[in-house]
Amino acid sequence: MASSALELRHLETLVALAECGSLSKAAARLFLTQSALSHQLKALESHYGAALVEKNVRPLRFTAIGQRLLALARVVLPQVAEAGRDVARLAQGHAGPLRVVVQCHSCFDWLMPAMDAYRSLWPEVELDILSGFVADPLPLLARGEAELAVIHDRQPEQPDVVFSPLFRYESVALMSPRHRLAAKHWLEARDFADETLITYPVADDMLDVMKHCLTPAGIDPKRRTAEVTVAILQLVASGRGIAALPSWTVGNYIERGYVVSRPIGQGGLRCELYAATTTVGAQAAYIREFIALTRTQSLTTLSGVSAL
Repeated sequence: MASSALELRHLETLVALAECGSLSKAAARLFLTQSALSHQLKALESHYGAALVEKNVRPLRFTAIGQRLLALARVVLPQVAEAGRDVARLAQGHAGPLRVVVQCHSCFDWLMPAMDAYRSLWPEVELDILSGFVADPLPLLARGEAELAVIHDRQPEQPDVVFSPLFRYESVALMSPRHRLAAKHWLEARDFADETLITYPVADDMLDVMKHCLTPAGIDPKRRTAEVTVAILQLVASGRGIAALPSWTVGNYIERGYVVSRPIGQGGLRCELYAATTTVGAQAAYIREFIALTRTQSLTTLSGVSAL
């Protein structure tokens, strides 16, 4: 039997496999290559002399031995995490506030559930979202008015600011099933030229489709704005225009046939979200865990997202 002691990273791998359902998704969540994760799994199987997952079965399914180790992982990992929080509290003293400022309207679709899960882990933290959407939230960190900012796209390196990757997502074009553009497999920038683009009431550099597609192509379509996502989707469904939103926000509307989605560009419009903190904030255990929790929960539950 090969010598390979069971480590916490192995238990984390088993949980990631169970929650993600495939090697590729689990590897992305753990920031590993698929080859590295496969090698780790084979080493475990060699150590125990038996398969942990059933071969050539989709979605991934554990063997009886794999299920037993997975059960162990689901007991041990929460206990390790809880002990880590207790040690951090003892070492660092009382956790401070965690005020979050967001740069995007649709962040609430994943941020609110993550905050609910976080409160049970750090009940003493004063967790809050600052009202409004801020085009440039980084000065709030510098002035001590927020501890964490959720921002689009990685910014240039800045003194005293740490950028932590959250996830990559696809922004898709949305239209009524009866819209003429619904016949296309994907949309080009010029397809937007004669349409009414329904957006949030924010500047163009805060809209993925404008920043990364239409503005570089010199296209500035007519606009109509709505404050909330559901209002945008209702306008799209009634044929008042087209929109571009993160794919995770529109699943229910697509499933019900209210709207259809199409990629923007042949390869799709891929965008990124980061968490920004000060260098001091990045060292606080309660802030680090919030970032890790939101990243893990988003990669597990949101449709169409991947690890950065």
